[in-house]
This record gives sequence, structure tokens and C-alpha cells, in this order.
Amino acid sequence: LKIHTIKSCAGVSLKTQELYAIVFATRYLDIFTSFVSVYNTFMKLVFLGSSFSIVWYMRSHKAVHRTYDREQDTFRHWFLVLPCLLLALLIHEKFTFLEVLWTFSLFLEAVAILPQLVLLQRTRNIDNLTGQYIFLLGGYRGLYILNWIYRYF
Repeated sequence: LKIHTIKSCAGVSLKTQELYAIVFATRYLDIFTSFVSVYNTFMKLVFLGSSFSIVWYMRSHKAVHRTYDREQDTFRHWFLVLPCLLLALLIHEKFTFLEVLWTFSLFLEAVAILPQLVLLQRTRNIDNLTGQYIFLLGGYRGLYILNWIYRYF
């Protein structure tokens, strides 16, 4: 909403947003093969839509694109994709297409924040909203881990 409202993506890593779009695209491919609930399907579509719209805004919207700091956002994020894919091919519950992609999305999500952290470290410009974003992402990951521990035991 910040990007849409103030027409600025200053302090936001496009590379992290691209990785998150890949994470959600590979994790939620099951919306085409199985139905859990209307809420579940709706939330998956919200995640997909918001991720891809952020990438579109940062790449294509003229006013927003002008505020993107390409010189500072230099992390080679595509080098994260192949190791995550290889790990998913080696470590998975079942060797099915959807299961491997779901596992890949978990590994990629764990490292997707790295370009954002490098950008923040380089610019040393952490506004209040960006700091809260990073904090909440960390909180989300912590709760996600607790959820899986609870499910396992």
C-alpha cells in the first residue's frame, strides 16, 4: 500500500520482491489442483496478486520506478534460486512436482530477505515503515516455525 499511496519504492529491494513472487507462485500452484476452502483460496490469490503487483509497480510504473535505487540494490538474487531448487530436489516429503516446488518455496523464502537486508545495510536509510516491515517478517518467520513444530509434535 505504501508504494501505491505515495508512489515511491525508496528503501525497498525489487530483488527481494521478485523472490517473494517466485516463493508464492511456486507454493500456491495447488490452487489449480485442490480446493481447501474459499478463505484459503482467497488468501492464496491475495498473496499472489500483491506480490506480483509490487514487482509490476517497481518495474513498470513510471513514478514508482524513478524512486527505485538500482545502484544500491545489487545483490545477485538469482544465485539463490538454484541452490534452493537443488535442496528441494534432495530434501522433500514426496517426489511429486507440487511437493518439490512447495519445498523449494520454503527454502527460497528463508533467504528471500537477503537482498533487502543488503540494501538496508548499504543505504543505512531505514525509515520507520521499512524497519517495521523487517521486524514483522522476522516475527512471521518465528511464528511459522512454531506452527510447524506444533504440527510435528
